[in-house]
Parts: sequence; structure tokens; C-alpha cells
Amino acid sequence: MLAALSSLTASARSRWAVIGTWVVLMRVARRWAVPGALAVAAIAIAVDPRDAAAPVEVLPALTFTAPAFDAGALLGLALPLFVVTMASQNVTGIAVLQSFGYRPPITPALVSTGAGTVVGAPFGAHAINLAAITAALAAGPDAHPDPARRWIASVAGGATYLVLGLTAGLAAALVAVAPPLLIEAVAGLALFGALAGALAAAMADAERRDAAIVTFVVSASGITVAGISAPFWGLVAGLVYAAVQRARVDRAAEPGSVTA
Repeated sequence: MLAALSSLTASARSRWAVIGTWVVLMRVARRWAVPGALAVAAIAIAVDPRDAAAPVEVLPALTFTAPAFDAGALLGLALPLFVVTMASQNVTGIAVLQSFGYRPPITPALVSTGAGTVVGAPFGAHAINLAAITAALAAGPDAHPDPARRWIASVAGGATYLVLGLTAGLAAALVAVAPPLLIEAVAGLALFGALAGALAAAMADAERRDAAIVTFVVSASGITVAGISAPFWGLVAGLVYAAVQRARVDRAAEPGSVTA
């Protein structure tokens, strides 16, 4: 989203066209704002590619890789990735879903995503998880005004991922010949509605508003501690602040207590 704003300072007409299309469609057809901006970006890239000689491999090749267990890889790679996936994606994804009023079954969700990871790992697939950004896109009001029908966005997103997977070479070539700021601007615009919805839900409760602000500020800081990214530490900071605030309220409510 910051990239979308910073791109306004650039003189390239393609960025203005993408952002202008998004603004207009947000007014007249909100649901089509991001697809429309993406379509304009694709047209701009096709008309004026950064590197027209970039190779294009349209059809992907599925290659099986026999798993090999190595103690050094398990400790130095698998374990840190597991911690990062749990802390930065699964925990954050569940928090995002709950911020929109959903109560996902945590144990079945973690078991099913873990099983999917085991099946896909021999083919080079990354860890399947409750992706925080994807959850924010599919669970927010932009997906559908009725929370009970937002599952359609998840199914549509999954089908789109399958199509993109089959044309991964073409998608990679499109990104390769695109100006970096243009791709960042489209990605930032896609998250705008999800951010607005999440902030509205987080700030609705006045009692927990300060904790929500602490969570947001720390998450947006980009800090990394012990190999774990900012969203996890934002949740930690928000929970700690909320616990301290709650303890202070409880002490103030005790009979005979004196508050400053």
C-alpha cells in the first residue's frame, strides 16, 4: 500500500492509469476495482515492456523430488520455517479471520494444512498454511457484503491459483518485464479494502482500541526478532498491552482501591 502511494510521485503514465482505474471502479463497481487495475497494468506492460527479450515458458513441468532426511537441514531450515509459518501465517491468519467475526476450527485447520504440506513437499510445494494476507482478502467485506457468502471468494481464489499455477511461466514473465513499482502498486491497491475493514473491526471496541493500535504499529514496523517477522511480534505486543491494561482495570475495580 505504501508502494501504491509512493508510485504517485513517479511520472510514468501507466501507474497513474492503474491507480485512476482503481479509484473510478471503487466508486462505480467496487468489487471489480482490483481486477480492473490488474487488467490495466497487464495492458501497460504488454504495450511497453521493460525487457521484451525475457524468455517465456508457458507450460510448467511437474518434477518429483525424492525426500532425503538430513539432521542439519531439519534443524537449520525445517525448524525455523515451521516456527515462521506458525507465527507469521497460521497465528496471524486465525487472528485476521477472528477480526472479521469468524471462529475457524483451529485443530482441524492445522491438521489438514499440515497433511497437505506433507503431500505436496515431495513436489517442491511450500508449506500450506492459513495465509494472513489471503485471509484478509477473502474474509473482508470487499469479498461479499454477507459474511456467510464470502467463501465464494476463497473458492474463486483457489481456482485462480490453479490457473496461475498452470501458466506460472507466463505470470513470471509478466512480472519480469514489468516495472517493479507498477507491480507493487497493484499489490498495495489489492490490500487497501482489507486494511480498511481490519482497522474498522479492530478499532470498533473502545476498550481494546489502544491494544489494537499497538498491534498495528508493531506489525507495520517491519522488525524481525529471532527470525520471526513483525506480524507475530505485533500480536505479542498487543496481547501484552491488553493484559496490562486489563490488570489495571481489575485493580481499579477492587473495593477500596484508589486510582490516580
